Parts: sequence; structure tokens; C-alpha cells
Amino acid sequence: MTPILSTEAFAALGAPDLVYVRPVSAAEILATIPANAESATLDLDPGQTFYAVHRADGERLAVLTDRNAAMAAALAHELAPVSVH
Repeated sequence: MTPILSTEAFAALGAPDLVYVRPVSAAEILATIPANAESATLDLDPGQTFYAVHRADGERLAVLTDRNAAMAAALAHELAPVSVH
């Protein structure tokens, strides 16, 4: 049987400095911005791919234009990045 973990318990599994980097579409990013937000005027191609840095619990910490930049940003903040495909 697979254990069911809370968000906090899952985040604690890999240590607080473990983050994952995964590709994310501009459409996915735009969908998370409230319609009345000032940044809603972003001119992004919905099919464009960015790379997001996430905590183990799934919270998005940053979005960058390429994978290498995302990995470097995580390392610069003393985090341990892993890739998710």
C-alpha cells in the first residue's frame, strides 16, 4: 500500500533544500495569474516553454527562460536541483 503523505510531510522527505526543475508552458503560467493582476498584460506565446523551480511540495519558486538558468538559479540560492521530465 502506498502511504498518503501531507504536503508538509512530502516536502520534508528530500530535505528543505531539494528542489525540482520542470518544463512549464506559458499557457500554464498565464492560467495562474489573476485576470485583474497588473502582470496579466504579459505578451507570451502560450506554446512557449519555460523552466520552473519547485519545492518538493510543489510550490513554484521561480520561472526562467531555460533549463540551465533554472538549475543555476537553484544552485546560486544553495538549493539542490533535480530534473523532472
